[in-house]
Amino acid sequence: MRLGVLDIGSNTVHLLVADVRPGGRPLATTSKRTVLRLMRYLEPDGSINDDGVRALDSAVAEARAVADDENVVELLATATSAVREASNGAAVIARIEAALGQELQVLGGESEARFTFLAVRRWFGWSAGQILLFDIGGGSLELAAGSDELPDVAASVPLGAGRMTIEFLPDDPPGEDAVEVLREHATQTLGPVAEMMSSQPRPDHVVGSSKAIRSLAKLAGYPVPGWSGNQRMLLPRTALGSWIPRLARIPATARQELPGITADRTFQIVAGAVVLHTAMTVMRVDELEVSPWALREGVLLRYIESLAWNEPSA
Repeated sequence: MRLGVLDIGSNTVHLLVADVRPGGRPLATTSKRTVLRLMRYLEPDGSINDDGVRALDSAVAEARAVADDENVVELLATATSAVREASNGAAVIARIEAALGQELQVLGGESEARFTFLAVRRWFGWSAGQILLFDIGGGSLELAAGSDELPDVAASVPLGAGRMTIEFLPDDPPGEDAVEVLREHATQTLGPVAEMMSSQPRPDHVVGSSKAIRSLAKLAGYPVPGWSGNQRMLLPRTALGSWIPRLARIPATARQELPGITADRTFQIVAGAVVLHTAMTVMRVDELEVSPWALREGVLLRYIESLAWNEPSA
């Protein structure tokens, strides 16, 4: 069975197409990304402006066409923080649903964390034990912790890389003074989350799962020892911290020449680095491992699970 997951996020509209079967591992066949950076289309009243709505319309219609061309049987369409929190979100959702020709599932922040945690758990397996998860999007930062398939605690805070770039680092380059203001804001915002997480056992694995974290790992991390692939990366907090002053001093055009920093991430990678480094500091994490699976895979896995439960018994 061929399924599609359409993730309408703060940075991108991303379609993942995969062949699936109950009890089996999803096999990705197509991945189509359109970079939007919706935060740049936000008005002072919190609404997505007409240009942003048109960009969303176009990206969603294109993704729908790709899904049809790929003979997708079921398209699982989700939207996250940028659409969820926009003051005109209801109208934007109606436009998206019209372009899709179906309903859109709008995920709350904790739901995002739970779907992503499921994907990470499946990727690392039961033997990974207690997991602490960080996931940075354009609009929010999700954290989750637990030892089962679903986390025991999950939280979402408005510390996304795109949001923090607009609010705290609008200049290019932003400079170290602005970085320190963002760091202080992130520390204060994460305080209650750290307190909530303090009841959890010490993690056996600390995991990061987002494009921003994967980019930072390519910049400041190193491969997992003994692993021959290029997807298993470790990111030390000290190495990440040492890169932040340099990233804050150079313009965005120069950042995209650095390892792992793609053109669509170059403007907000500084904010992403500051938020992640602050989160690791507040949570007393020295190093994290990068997961290639995240929200889209979690949505896909949960749907596959529902197929398995609904199969008639022999």
